[in-house]
Order: sequence, then structure tokens, then C-alpha cells
Amino acid sequence: MDNASANSMWGDYLTNHLEDVFHDAPEVYHFCDNEKDANICAKLVKKGIKKATTDSLLGLQFRNKPLPKTGDFAVITNWDGKAQCIIEITKVALRPFFSIDEAYAKLEGEGDKSLAYWQKTHWDYYTRELAEFDRLPRESMILVCQEFQKVF
Repeated sequence: MDNASANSMWGDYLTNHLEDVFHDAPEVYHFCDNEKDANICAKLVKKGIKKATTDSLLGLQFRNKPLPKTGDFAVITNWDGKAQCIIEITKVALRPFFSIDEAYAKLEGEGDKSLAYWQKTHWDYYTRELAEFDRLPRESMILVCQEFQKVF
């Protein structure tokens, strides 16, 4: 990990969780593609409100990122890269955009937690994300739905 605050937080976590000492170093990232939303999402995770996130499979493929898996850890940062908390992925599912339901939207914990809000903000995000690869989002596009718990 190149991020000093993430390294420090991961070390603090391992001090009291020796059972996880042999895990790979966690991924370090912030949510969203803008400062305001990234900082809001980090706060929602810290408060235990945001318990899921959703990547587009195409976005992960174009960026050569591996699929997340159950048991993976991540250090969540704010926009400026300061570590905020550590999460552990508890469930990963591949689902088409059109199949996302109200219950899953509520797990994401953003905005008013409604499906309509989830669809609008995520569609807008995927449009921006995929534009750099000359692609457009589709109702049938596959999403990588990740549920997680805050562990530190």
C-alpha cells in the first residue's frame, strides 16, 4: 500500500485481529468519481449506513481490476486519500442493471435510499465511467454487487 494513512489503519486493525494477518494487503480506494460524493459515501460507511457498492463489470475489465471476492478487505478513504475505515466484503453477486431492487438500493444507503435514486445516480456514474472507453451503459449490463461490513 502506498497510502500512509491506510497502512497505519491496516496495522492498527491487525494489532487486534491476528487471525487476519495473512490476508493480502487490502485495496485502498474512495467511492465515486467526485469529491463531494466520495466524502459523503465514506461518512455513510463509517456510520454503518452504506453496506454495499456496485461496480460495472465492463469498468473493472477495462481497468484490468480483478473481481472482488467474499473475504476481501478494503481501506475506504475520503477524496483526499485519508483512511476512514476498513470494510470486509461479505457477498458478491453479478446482476444485470435492470434486476437491482429496492432492498439492494437501500443497502447502498445513498440519497433517499430509493431505487429511483439508485438508478439515476448509478446510471449517470456508469455513463461517465464507460465514456472514457467509448461505451454506453445498458439496462442489461452486468454489475458487480458487493455487500460489506465495516470492521474497523
